[in-house]
Amino acid sequence: MLISEYEKQIFDLKQLLEISKSLSSTLDYNILMGSILYTCMGQMKVLKAGLFTKRSIEHSYLSLHRNYKGFELDKSLDYSIPGDSELIEIFRINPKCYTLPELLAKVKNVASIKLFTFLEPSLVVPLKSKNEVNGIIVIGERIDGTTFSEPEKEYLENIATFAAIAVQNVYLFEITSTDMMTKLKLKHFFISKLEKMIEEQRTPEGTENPLSVIMCDIDFFKKLNDTYGHTCGDIILKKVASLIQKNIRQFDTAARYGGEEFVISLPGGDLEKARQVGERIRLAVESIAVEYEGSTVTTTISLGAAQFDPAEDSTAEMLIKRADDALYRSKHDGRNRISTAP
Repeated sequence: MLISEYEKQIFDLKQLLEISKSLSSTLDYNILMGSILYTCMGQMKVLKAGLFTKRSIEHSYLSLHRNYKGFELDKSLDYSIPGDSELIEIFRINPKCYTLPELLAKVKNVASIKLFTFLEPSLVVPLKSKNEVNGIIVIGERIDGTTFSEPEKEYLENIATFAAIAVQNVYLFEITSTDMMTKLKLKHFFISKLEKMIEEQRTPEGTENPLSVIMCDIDFFKKLNDTYGHTCGDIILKKVASLIQKNIRQFDTAARYGGEEFVISLPGGDLEKARQVGERIRLAVESIAVEYEGSTVTTTISLGAAQFDPAEDSTAEMLIKRADDALYRSKHDGRNRISTAP
């Protein structure tokens, strides 16, 4: 073997080591997804890359969601792959780098890969960890139009191995930091993350971006439990939590603060933005109508919002308390409304 070939192998191994360290350095889902995408695009020299992953811990299917760059999507299609599909089983048994023609030759039911026929990727490689496929990378054509060599495909497989481990770590972290009933974050996780955001607010860059918090409390929840039972109460909790999650941005954080109380952080959101988000949540909850044992159960929610003020909020708890005080003002003023802290 020529010295130049040895040098290339050493360079590639060093690159893979750095990629492994980079992908393993975060437990933030959104940051990790971006890192995987840009790593693949940079290393494989492509302008198109996509990543199918679980959207949340309770989902069994893999979805493209927002994790793609360069591909033109048909908005009428659902870019999701069931966890029990033929394609996932093929990937689980033989997790290698595939071309689209190779996949078409493998599957018995062509409909199972119809999404890929629309995307027309050059390469498809699964992410497999703990005998489970937890993601799929799709790669577009090379920038220079050349085909991928076998060593390059093997290199992508190595990246996929590291990515699969990183995704599994994030998934496990999600389980340990998530309230399994509502699927929102736990209180301790929320406060820890809010403390970090407050630290960033004290930097010159942070002062340019506002930070707000919303506290929410389901109205007359004890009466609802007493009237219809705790099973019905749990259904309402889950429904309200789901509506909260649907009405915030992907990089906002919602947590179950305790009992029927919820808290939301809005990085980059000022007090008026928090009021708008809170009002959107209030209207969504007001529309709830749950059929339970012959009764139609409705509910409302009261909210309070506060924007971080370095002169008043030295800790996360102090910011939360100001939002909580605004919440209690909503309760006092008749419930089913949002109030803002002065």
